[in-house]
Amino acid sequence: MTDVSVDSKSSTGQDSGASTAPLLETKKLTRHFRVGRGLSRQMLHAVDDVDLTIDRQEIVALAGESGSGKSTIARLLAGVYQPTSGEIYYQGRPTSSMRSRKDQLAYRGDVPMVFQDPFSSLNPAFRVSHGILRSLKLHRPELTRAQRLEEAERVVEAVGLSPAGDIMHRYPYELSGGQRQRVGFAQALAHKPKLILADEPVSMLDVSIRIGLLNLMSELRETEGVSFLYITHDIASARYVADRLAIMYAGHIVESGPAESVLANPKHPYTDLLLGAVPDPRAPLTAAVEGDTGEPPKVIDPTPGCRFRWRCPLVVDECHQTTPTLRILGTNHEAACHVAEPDA
Repeated sequence: MTDVSVDSKSSTGQDSGASTAPLLETKKLTRHFRVGRGLSRQMLHAVDDVDLTIDRQEIVALAGESGSGKSTIARLLAGVYQPTSGEIYYQGRPTSSMRSRKDQLAYRGDVPMVFQDPFSSLNPAFRVSHGILRSLKLHRPELTRAQRLEEAERVVEAVGLSPAGDIMHRYPYELSGGQRQRVGFAQALAHKPKLILADEPVSMLDVSIRIGLLNLMSELRETEGVSFLYITHDIASARYVADRLAIMYAGHIVESGPAESVLANPKHPYTDLLLGAVPDPRAPLTAAVEGDTGEPPKVIDPTPGCRFRWRCPLVVDECHQTTPTLRILGTNHEAACHVAEPDA
């Protein structure tokens, strides 16, 4: 993957030596939530021991069903939630060491988030220009008012909305869903980011306009040098846009690797299940997904063992006793499964 050039001193105070480190990396990232009260209090394990790496100018897709912990990871990386344990490293520096307001603001400018719902992510009381200009004033205070206006028009044009002047003077209700989501990308782009966290950005849009947003991510990667963490439950879109793919189930990453390798040669039974659920126009309408039996995942005070064992057609005794960890099974291809076999 081609690295984008970085300044000798980054906005978070890192020197040029940090460019050899991954852009963003998590180690044993964990987030638990307390549920219930008193004697009935329990612990929900939303994210457990997640190791994730995103390189410069790379699109990484994080896929899985609803409730698997994908959006919790995005909020941890964005600083909305604090980890229960584990660490997030940005350009080699732990984010827990970024205690000053200046460092935190710089990190949030470098790693903005685009939300799932384009209808609620924009303030209906203000014109489109308001959010973009406010982001520029907050995260790029060195710009003059005239420069902010010029940059706002540039980022609006960069996300495929034109004429920029007309779009910026509209209210959100005057835009379509696809246009609103592009405005969300423009607001993120105004920060001059290095990584955009895109939390299911196309799931609420019509199928006919989703491809345009996926192409936009690829274009911004090339033209702006920005990386993406693309969170989705749609395997087809992940295959279309991502360089690498991580599959998440019940708070764990169960498989990761190059997107084509993971999808062409899945090692974990859950990945197989996801691929089997993708509609095939050649299959009869009554076709069912084989192996999808058993109970949903247990993430409230889970016991040791594989969390997919209740639905897995390949379960063995060890799956009930020991929680599997990711192991190399192919070229840059990992899976957390006791029975998965490595490539020959």
